[in-house]
Amino acid sequence: MKTTLALLVIGLNLAPLRSQPQAAATPPEFEVASVKVSKFGNGVAGGCHGIDSQYGPSRTAPPPLGRCVITDARLSHLISIAYDLNSMVSIKSGPDWIARGDDRYNIEAKAAEPSKATEQQLLSMLQTLLADRFQLKFHRETVETPGFALVVAKNGPKLRESTAEEVGTAFSGAKKPMPGRPASLKARKYTMPMLANLLSRIGGHGPMMDKTGLSGAYDFTLSWDEDAGPALTTALNEQLGLRLESHKVPVSFLVVDSAQKPADN
Repeated sequence: MKTTLALLVIGLNLAPLRSQPQAAATPPEFEVASVKVSKFGNGVAGGCHGIDSQYGPSRTAPPPLGRCVITDARLSHLISIAYDLNSMVSIKSGPDWIARGDDRYNIEAKAAEPSKATEQQLLSMLQTLLADRFQLKFHRETVETPGFALVVAKNGPKLRESTAEEVGTAFSGAKKPMPGRPASLKARKYTMPMLANLLSRIGGHGPMMDKTGLSGAYDFTLSWDEDAGPALTTALNEQLGLRLESHKVPVSFLVVDSAQKPADN
């Protein structure tokens, strides 16, 4: 049966077309990788630990450096991790095992040079693993959906031009907060498109795009709590001098065309 699975990814940049044919680059691969059927059903956990990964306090330790360790994951979870998707939007059709069935997997994989691998390099290796072991094939579709534009509030922005040398993203209490959960973000050398993209992922309000007209990079702290307050909309206004307004947002969907169950190894 043909499989199509739609997953949300904001702000995806497609590679430009080239006029001359190029030799295909060798996809990055793990030095060693294991894919096994999970027998526990305790819920997906784990991730990839690169030299630039950020981990806050947690009940569980992160994977060893230079490794991806993911347990009890459906294929949809693995796709979401590998392609750093914002959230799963819908499954258009296809067998349940990809996103809703009982087929879950444990992944343990190590880079050839664990002490040098970045998180993005590990995610690229995980993409290669999915194509190889799960025979994953997909395409992308972009549509405009209801969302929000990040704009400057009435009294102007409350942002400080960055003096940092590198981009920094740090959260208190978690590597990356769940949408709708309390969060405190400390950002360094952040542009407004970067903030809009991040809030699309964790803000709990849906897709967002930058319409501030601000072209600089900024250092700031943003804290919000939808239950105890301040809500994200209030925090943006009071802390950064920004606000959200309803707006159509281009959203790119990753649509799985086909996939196969892997053999244990």
